[in-house]
Amino acid sequence: MELIYAALLIHKAGNEVNEVAVKKVLDAAGVKVDETKVKALVAALDGVNIDEAIKEAAMTQVSAAPSTESGANEDASKKEEEKAAEEEKKEEAAAGLGSLFG
Repeated sequence: MELIYAALLIHKAGNEVNEVAVKKVLDAAGVKVDETKVKALVAALDGVNIDEAIKEAAMTQVSAAPSTESGANEDASKKEEEKAAEEEKKEEAAAGLGSLFG
């Protein structure tokens, strides 16, 4: 996770995300540097438009939010239906008891 934070920080500062920059950020933060992971990160980000990737991730989160709200609405509807069914059972029980006493 520290590697990604380092890359985002470097990018936000307007610098190129490369091995030297990532190592410097990690060293400054007191994080043990794993050369292999740094190389893999830099290679994975080669040719990636980080700003665009961030926008896409944000759009994905925004588009997922309504489906969550929809699920919450469905849960609320189910709870209301269950309450209505319970009330109906209580009314039927009360009507049954009333008929016992005529």
